[in-house]
Amino acid sequence: MASIASCSSSLNSPSPRLLRSSSNKKGHEAGRRSWLQCCLGNGQLQAPLHMQEQCGAKRREIVLQLGFAALSLQSLAPDALAETGVKEDLQVYVDDVNKFKISIPQDWLVGSGEPNGFKSVTAFYPKEDSTSNISVAITGIGPDFTKMGSFGKVDAFAESLVNGLDRSWQRPPGVAAKLINCRDANGFYYIEYSLQNPGESQRHIYSAIGMAFNGWYNRLYTVTGQFVEGKSEAYRSKIEQAVSSFRFI
Repeated sequence: MASIASCSSSLNSPSPRLLRSSSNKKGHEAGRRSWLQCCLGNGQLQAPLHMQEQCGAKRREIVLQLGFAALSLQSLAPDALAETGVKEDLQVYVDDVNKFKISIPQDWLVGSGEPNGFKSVTAFYPKEDSTSNISVAITGIGPDFTKMGSFGKVDAFAESLVNGLDRSWQRPPGVAAKLINCRDANGFYYIEYSLQNPGESQRHIYSAIGMAFNGWYNRLYTVTGQFVEGKSEAYRSKIEQAVSSFRFI
């Protein structure tokens, strides 16, 4: 179970509740940096063509994995996670092991697990509607990728992510994915897009993607907030604010 402590706020609103994860493991081994500058994208060294092609393939593979992660986490079952209910107006969730914090809406439940393909997944969702939720998925990443710029500029990254998900061109049509907006800020790529399976309501996705080093290896953090279009009024503002509040600690 997570431990809970109070923290003060200078705003004229109820004090946020500080919700901490329970484990305290720390990594001690220093990681290594790769010389392969085609992945770093800083132009200091031009790698051989075949290595550039390998880097491009790696980038495409990781971007596709992120996209399919968003699809798979849509069906993340609440009963597959360890739940913690918190009943306060505001709560700040702090994960001391994975080194992040995020402000989440009032009365939302917190669950965590380790689905296949992820180092860790933490989910936040209202008890009455788990289809609207926020998840923090962490995946390991190679030493060649040291910052978000290693994947290229945010526009190209976002287009690759969304185009990799889109199957509306198939016959019969599959899921339709549309890019709405993207931006680069504070070391994160923020991407807004929609997904719609045939015959189902459109799902709105707001995502923040960033990278950090945990003492052993680089890790990619994908924060994904989602809600169905019919519940935009109830959840859009809460989810966008929560995703934007994500920070490394």
